[in-house]
Order: sequence, then structure tokens, then C-alpha cells
Amino acid sequence: MSDKKSIELLITLPLNEKQVNSIRSVSKKLNVSLIAAKAVAEIPLTQWEKTEILFTNSRILPEPDAAPQLKWVQLNHAGVDRALNKPLIKDSRSVITSASGVIVSQVAEYAVTACLALGHKLPVLAGIQRERNWLRNTSESLIPTELRGSTVGIVGYGSIGREVARLIKPFGAKILAAKKNVMQPKDTGYVQEGLGDPDGSLFDRLYPIQALTDMLPLCDFVILALPLTDETYQIINAKVLASMKSSAYLINVGRGNLVDEEALISTLKEGKIAGAMLDVFSQEPLPDDNPLWNLPNVIVTPHIAGLSAHLLDDTVNLFITNLKRYLEGQPLFNQIDLDKGY
Repeated sequence: MSDKKSIELLITLPLNEKQVNSIRSVSKKLNVSLIAAKAVAEIPLTQWEKTEILFTNSRILPEPDAAPQLKWVQLNHAGVDRALNKPLIKDSRSVITSASGVIVSQVAEYAVTACLALGHKLPVLAGIQRERNWLRNTSESLIPTELRGSTVGIVGYGSIGREVARLIKPFGAKILAAKKNVMQPKDTGYVQEGLGDPDGSLFDRLYPIQALTDMLPLCDFVILALPLTDETYQIINAKVLASMKSSAYLINVGRGNLVDEEALISTLKEGKIAGAMLDVFSQEPLPDDNPLWNLPNVIVTPHIAGLSAHLLDDTVNLFITNLKRYLEGQPLFNQIDLDKGY
């Protein structure tokens, strides 16, 4: 914590007056400036020179030498893979924290929606509706894969994966989870009250991330919720896809490059898995000629799983939690580890 009488806090996000006032009310030491900028150049150099705390997104990051007083940067997004090459992120003078734990509710609901939509054959039903084809309800193509009695594999047991487990557990599904450090089942990051699996007690079995080909053959639904790092790039490759059941579904709410997209397209075309619902892609927007648009067993959505009317309020709540910890000299939640990549 700074010993100065006044602490300069700069916000570059489009917050409303109520949100800004809630930040100001944390301490009389804070001198809060709001400049809702779309580019670094929109912030005066004199502001950068005096800023100690920055609440921003990865596009509005100054060069390290332009902000000599900067001690802490709170980003407004959980995924930081696209920001890791920024000089300020690499600079050891500032603590950088992500918004991990903020968008868990809406993304987890999307994942559950995907399980229900795929399991209850919505792509098939949408197709027969367009064709005005009244299939008999005895058709095997309409028999659902119910969550009750199914096995759900969650690849990446961070804040989103834990909330998926909390939502899915009451359906009566068996939950398998994979994470990097199986010796640390508890969640040590920022957790919104009532959400997630802070104690790491909701899964039926926890696997190391290296054991996906042991876990995935057991799963009816596979949900990807990993960060993108050098280690997780195309972690879902042809070999891993080949280990899945032909009746299984893949759901990706992490990053597009977690998946070898060409291998996935081939796997889907050949019916080696039953289908997929994808919100993220290796190239966004998804090109018009990408085969995923037209595959009958695929639901494509335009990277919207994290959208919420409550997003800014929830992000501000995280920032206020961390701001109080900063002023009290406590460790901040969600500090980015450059070696891990998140």
C-alpha cells in the first residue's frame, strides 16, 4: 500500500456514476479519475505519470516508462492470453490482476444450455422443423442423452468449471474434472458468494490435465474451460478427439485454439462424436466458408457466452474487493503468473 496521502486511481472503462462513486467510497485517500478511453493516446501523459492504480482493459495499457508510479493494474477480463505480449504486463514493477471469477455464472449457464440443447437433439429438431417433417416420436434420432445418469467431463477446473459443476450436480450427472494441479483442489482465486466449488468437493474424480485420454472415453459431454497457454494450445487434438465416445458431445467456452479445428471438423463430419456447441474459434469472426457453419450436428455462437447485463457491476465488485485488499496491504486476487500464462 502507498504511504502517500493521496492515491491516484485511473479508470478507463465506461462506468456509470453509481459505479464510480462506489469505488470512491472505499477510501478518502483515493483520487479517482474516469477517462473512458478507446486508445492509450486519449489519456494525457500527465495522468499516466501520476497514476498508481489502473482499472482498464488490455487495449489501454501504457508503456512502463510512461507510468512510473503505477503499482497495480486490474484488467476487466479473465482471459489474458492476448495481453501477455504487452510490455506493461511483462514489466515486474506492476502487479497485474485479471477478472477471473467474474463471468462464471453466465458462461456456466451457457455450458449447461449446451448440454441440454445437444443432449435433447435441438440441432436435429431445428432441421426437421425447417423441413416441416413430423418425425414419429419413436425415432431413435430423437432419443435424448439426458444429464441424469450421464458423465460430464470438465476440462479446466477453474472458476468457470467449478460453477458448471455446481449447476450440473443437481441433474444427477457424474462429474469428472481435469486440472493442472490435482494437489490443489480448492479454489484460491476470487469467488462470488454462493457460486462455484470453493472447497473442490463437487467432482466425483479429479484427473491431471495430461490424462485426458483416460478421462474423456468415460464422458457423454466434454466441456472445455481452460485458459489458452503454450501448454493448452490445441490440447484437444486428433488423438484426444479419437478417445471420445461416438455418442459424446464437445462444448467449448474457453478459447478457440484449445482445439485443433481441422481435426474437429473431420471428427464431426465422420460422425466419430455426436456433435458440438462452440462459442470460440481459432479465427474470429468465424469465416463464411468455415465448414462448422453448415454441419448439422454443430451449434455455432459468436463468442457470447460471457455476455451479461450484470457484467460491469460484477467486475466493479471484484475491483472493490481487490482495492480494499490493496489498501490493507493484503495479497490481491487473480495475480497473473507470466510463467503459467494466466
